[in-house]
Amino acid sequence: FNEAEHAAEVARHLGTEHTELYVTPEDALNLVPRLPDLYDEPFADSSQLPTFLVSQMTRKHVTVALSGDGGDELFCGYTRYPSVYNRWRSRSKPAGVARRWLSRLPEAATAQAIRALVPSQRGRSTLAIRHRLKAERALASAADLSDFYRQSVSFWNEPECFRRDVQEPTYGLTQAIPRGVPPDGLKALMWRDLNWYLPDDILVKVDRAAMACSLEARIPMLDPKVVSFALSLPLSYNLNGGVGKQVLRSVLYRHVPKALVDRPKQGFAVPVGQWLRGPLRPWAEALLQPSVFDKQDYLDRSVVNAYWQEHLKGREDYSAELWGILMFLAWLERTGG
Repeated sequence: FNEAEHAAEVARHLGTEHTELYVTPEDALNLVPRLPDLYDEPFADSSQLPTFLVSQMTRKHVTVALSGDGGDELFCGYTRYPSVYNRWRSRSKPAGVARRWLSRLPEAATAQAIRALVPSQRGRSTLAIRHRLKAERALASAADLSDFYRQSVSFWNEPECFRRDVQEPTYGLTQAIPRGVPPDGLKALMWRDLNWYLPDDILVKVDRAAMACSLEARIPMLDPKVVSFALSLPLSYNLNGGVGKQVLRSVLYRHVPKALVDRPKQGFAVPVGQWLRGPLRPWAEALLQPSVFDKQDYLDRSVVNAYWQEHLKGREDYSAELWGILMFLAWLERTGG
């Protein structure tokens, strides 16, 4: 996603310096083998690649930089919030009831029936259909909105397919919500991210990428006064017509014309799926060798290999699911575990 031209327009309007970095695939690919050392744990958000590269560029100019992280969690900025909430509320509608009914049927037989009866599914493999059925089954069995959200953002809805004698510990997505946070509203999802996604992913990603370049990243949005103020706002102040961060937008519009900044939200992603089928394939296949799996008993190689082969065919994109596995195996190899 290239937003450089739009950022340059904002900089010209404000009279600030604007610096651009156009990243080549080689820049990112050369970085991949270093990730276990940079993060010192199995960390698998693929935006860690551009985050490190932009930190590296920034360090050439300054020693301290500001990050805008926290704005989405505090001011209801993620598009997944209203999307998940609306899907949760629509469970009682015919389509939602049908999905719940399908999720209760035997998985293998249901997958075959779907492929035979639904024209759009006829070219898909049984594995792909069953993977989707697992997700639907997990969503259908969700006990409440928080559980529905957890299943919605999970890449592996049934992690026991790798190892059956494990249990996930309590963390930000499963711990009890405090009094004062409505458990059945969008603020519950924001609270979940403030106690899970932000500290476990976003802040780890930025801090370790920046410090690996000797750059100090500071985060104004997480000033206690800003956090307290944001959490005190009624949801209606920030969400309008499915578009969040209205409070931040109203401040921004005082300084920048709407035409320069009102654009669709974009991620900070790299084409990992394409790279795994191309230049990253040798790296990945070296980690997926039987000898690597023989050193650990966490993952079932037959399951991982089935998804890997399906991804290589190009009909399905399992890059998100596979990236987490590959980062874990790369870290395990690096630590000699």
